[in-house]
Amino acid sequence: MSSQMSGQNRARSSNGWLKSYYYLRFAVSAAWVAVAFTVAKSVPPLAAVMLVAYPAWDALANYVDAQRSGGLGRNKSQLLNFAVSILTAIAVAIVLGRGMNAVLAVYGVWAAISGAFQLLTALRRWKTNGAQWAMILSGAQSALAGLFFVKMAGGAEAIGIANVAPYAAFGAFYFLVSAVWLSVSDMLRKSRQVAS
Repeated sequence: MSSQMSGQNRARSSNGWLKSYYYLRFAVSAAWVAVAFTVAKSVPPLAAVMLVAYPAWDALANYVDAQRSGGLGRNKSQLLNFAVSILTAIAVAIVLGRGMNAVLAVYGVWAAISGAFQLLTALRRWKTNGAQWAMILSGAQSALAGLFFVKMAGGAEAIGIANVAPYAAFGAFYFLVSAVWLSVSDMLRKSRQVAS
């Protein structure tokens, strides 16, 4: 009985962290999208900084999240996501001088790979935290968006940071859905406990 209670307490603590984490990821992504669609699309130096910062932020977020559940060593999908995001930030900084088509190609590869790792992380968490369907959808959609980016990067149309912003916007949406879903689940569980 005590081990079952401690397991429930760990799940509640983990869900509390995930709610805060998902709300933070939503807020940062939403702010990035807002700036990308307004100021950054006409200020190339700002756009360049933001394009490097986005995967760097993803790496930091994966690192901090993994530390809350045993570290990167115990969370292989987040370890790989962390590494890929760091490499992506470096690659974007390198290819910025070649133009946005090259940047979008790098983003495409990153979105496909990191989306697959996010999907794996969500599947693993489903057992302990539940309510991971939005993160699974987000990972799958990220992988598909990556393939679309790679195809678009090979085309002739003009590309800017506004082409990347919808991808970040969908990410923000899924983080918000996940946070709200966990919040509602917690409220329902607490109301059932009070009723019983």
